[in-house]
Amino acid sequence: MGPCLLLLLPLLAPALRAQQQQFMEYVERRLSLLEERISQWHDQSSRYSTELRDFKNQVLGMLEAAEKEREAMRAEAESAAVRVDRLEREVDYLETQNPAPPCVEVDETLMDKQVATAKQRKNEKYTKLTDCSDTIASVRAMKILKRFGSASGLWTKDAAGSSEKIYVFDGTANDTVYVFPRMREFTLFSATRKAARIKLPYPWVGTGHLVYDGHLYYIRQQGPSFQVIKFNLANKTVVDSSVFPAEEQIPVFGLSPSTYIEVSADEEGLWAIYATKEDEKNMCLAKLDPGSLDIEQMWDTPCPRENAEGAFVVCGALHVVYNTRLPSRARVQCVFDVSGTLAPEDASLVYFPKRYGSHASLKYSPRERQIYAWDDGYQIIYRMEMKKKLEL
Repeated sequence: MGPCLLLLLPLLAPALRAQQQQFMEYVERRLSLLEERISQWHDQSSRYSTELRDFKNQVLGMLEAAEKEREAMRAEAESAAVRVDRLEREVDYLETQNPAPPCVEVDETLMDKQVATAKQRKNEKYTKLTDCSDTIASVRAMKILKRFGSASGLWTKDAAGSSEKIYVFDGTANDTVYVFPRMREFTLFSATRKAARIKLPYPWVGTGHLVYDGHLYYIRQQGPSFQVIKFNLANKTVVDSSVFPAEEQIPVFGLSPSTYIEVSADEEGLWAIYATKEDEKNMCLAKLDPGSLDIEQMWDTPCPRENAEGAFVVCGALHVVYNTRLPSRARVQCVFDVSGTLAPEDASLVYFPKRYGSHASLKYSPRERQIYAWDDGYQIIYRMEMKKKLEL
């Protein structure tokens, strides 16, 4: 070690001690900060552990409550099954004590008599029951309610009563009718949980059915013949049935091959629209007695079946709606008035707004002056603009 270095050591020693002191203070600060963070982590970990333990206890309590509810529901289901079995036995007993429903087998003699009587009155002048003299001028408004069910079907209200119930027939061959208490329930709910179900004793065919004065008039096919079944909606029983007195029936609408009879209602009462091979180009119209289902009178009409998709009666005048095989705008193109006060050439050509396809059913409500339509699964209401026949 040289003389110069020995001279510098006393001068450098204080500086080295100062740097060492600063380094130690820095290390202590870092350790203190690390200890503080470890303490915070420990507090948070303890809090999370407590919350997790509380959540676990809460879930266990909920699971125990759910298990108790499941056991209670299982006990209720078993009790309900026992009550259902007892009710079924009581129903079986009541069925053995009560007579069978009306027979709907074909009575050939009665059918021949009905056909002969109806033919005698065919095309006679019709005596009106009311002073109704209105006819459709145009479609005033259209409202699409929803889309429900299959492409073909029927929905309607009671055409004669004041009930607000909605009756829905899904498909062209079924035996269960959905009943919604009001239009609101039918519109708001996509499922059928808000609907009651009526299981019919016989399946229907087509979309030509009608609800009228608390009764359902629907079409049943039995072999080559067709029956009009009158079903009481209150007590769920068949009131009457009648073989439709027309021979060799064919589909009444060219665009709706599953519908052989269309039961319609207007201000005059009940009507049946049908077609036979005797005059397979045009439709026939019959006036029905709603009580006995007898045919009161029959008419041959000039309205062709080809490209027809539906029909309805307004004030004793048949209105036939036509379309095309590739769906276009539906239109009323043929009108036949049984009273003779409205000539077909004087009737208005009524167009319906173009929608999705062709109408599977069109049900006129005489008390509301609107039509309930089923168009490719969409339920539509058409509000009609009416005019007096003499004004056209």
